This record gives sequence, C-alpha cells and structure tokens, in this order.
Amino acid sequence: MTIIPVHETTVDQLPITVYQTNQALGAAAAEEASRIIHHAVREKGQANIILATGNSQLTFLAALRQMPDIDWAALNLFHMDEYIGIDPNHPASFPNFLRRRLLAYVKPKAFYPIPSRAENIETTCAEYAGLLRAHPADLCALGYGENGHLAFNDPPFADFDDPVWVKAIKLAEASRRQQVGEGHFASIDDVPTHAITLTIPALRAAKRVLAMVPEARKAGAVYRALRMPISEDCPGSILRRAPHAHLFLDQESAAKIL
Repeated sequence: MTIIPVHETTVDQLPITVYQTNQALGAAAAEEASRIIHHAVREKGQANIILATGNSQLTFLAALRQMPDIDWAALNLFHMDEYIGIDPNHPASFPNFLRRRLLAYVKPKAFYPIPSRAENIETTCAEYAGLLRAHPADLCALGYGENGHLAFNDPPFADFDDPVWVKAIKLAEASRRQQVGEGHFASIDDVPTHAITLTIPALRAAKRVLAMVPEARKAGAVYRALRMPISEDCPGSILRRAPHAHLFLDQESAAKIL
C-alpha cells in the first residue's frame, strides 16, 4: 500500500517527501527500499545494502523487516559506524542494535559488522573499505544527526572529498550528547570518544541513498541542511547534490522548512 505524503518538494537535486507521522515515514521509506532491493536482486541475483542505526531508524527497520517481497537470503548487509572499544554486547553497540532490531527477524545472506575491538584500527578500516568496494552498495539507508552528521562524520571533521572510505574519528561532543539523549548511555562520560565510520564519499557511492529524518529534535538539522549553504558545517547538506538520494521527513522534523 502506497503511503501518501502530506508535502513534496525538491531542494537543489534532492527530492523530499514529508509524512504525517514517524510511522508513515518509516513505512514509505521501507516501501521504496523494498523496490530498490527487488530491482537489484532481479538484475544481479543479490543486493548490497548499508544500514544506519539509532532511534531515527526504528520505524524504518520495523517496516522493512515486514516487507513481503524482500529476498533476505540474497542480501549482504553492511552498516556505517561503530564505537571503538565498546563491548559488542552493549545495547549501544551498532551491530548489536541491528541484531536486535532486524537480524532477529530476518536472515540475510551475510552481515558484515565493523569490529569494535580490533587490534589494528588502520587495518580494520582498510579491510572494511575493501569489503565495501567488493560489494558495491545498491542502497544506503541513513539519517541526519542532531548536528547534521552523516554516519559519524561530524562537523568540524566531516570531509566531502575524503580520500578514504572508512576511517577512525574523534566524536564531536554534540554526537556524544545525542547518544545520551536517545537513552543509549546513562551519561556523557559513558559514551566512547572515538569510533570507526564510513566516510561521506563511501555513503554517497551507493546507487541509491534514502535518508530518514523524523522527530522534532532533528528540525534544526533539517533546516540547516536544506536552507543554509551546502557546507561541511552541516554534512547532511551534501545530499542536495545527490539526485540519487531521497529525504523522508515527518511533520515534526519538517516544521522549520514548511
């Protein structure tokens, strides 16, 4: 069933649809993701997808795992960031998040987690970049952080022309505080200070990019990404140069642009 948006527009090259609720947003994005996946599997027998984690992705993942036409056994799943040093069983671990929110319900062909306790971080980053290049992404599903980040490419460290696809980074305080605000950690002192992230060129290299950005707490990031100049000060703004992307908002996150 097609979910009807309450508003549609385009900013530069980026198509944007606004839905009445977070649940409607997630359902609509899952429908589009299902079509992208189905097309890739039909064309080449498998699909490679990169998934984000975090509260903004909950309705999308819940709807995606219920899509009846997805051949999960033909899917290779990747994700886009992980804290360095975190216990793999910690509730805030991103592979663990995907295991609880998606992989407990579906069985893909393969899941490639970013290891949190690698002995050599540079080697880990290079190996994960190699996996991504060997499995060109058909779909990247992501969101904006409250500071406009994509994955863990935070301002002022984000680089639209990053020469690598995967790297270790220091987390901005705004990102760390967001993790506390979302309930993943009890205090900012508990949040790791460093992480491994896919870079912006790696995310944009996917054939299709779907960005799901619900909730009122993201309204400021949406405004900066769509109404302010395209800049690494708001990494999400780069999607305005991505005609292969699609931004999904709900009425709360779109409140400052409507």
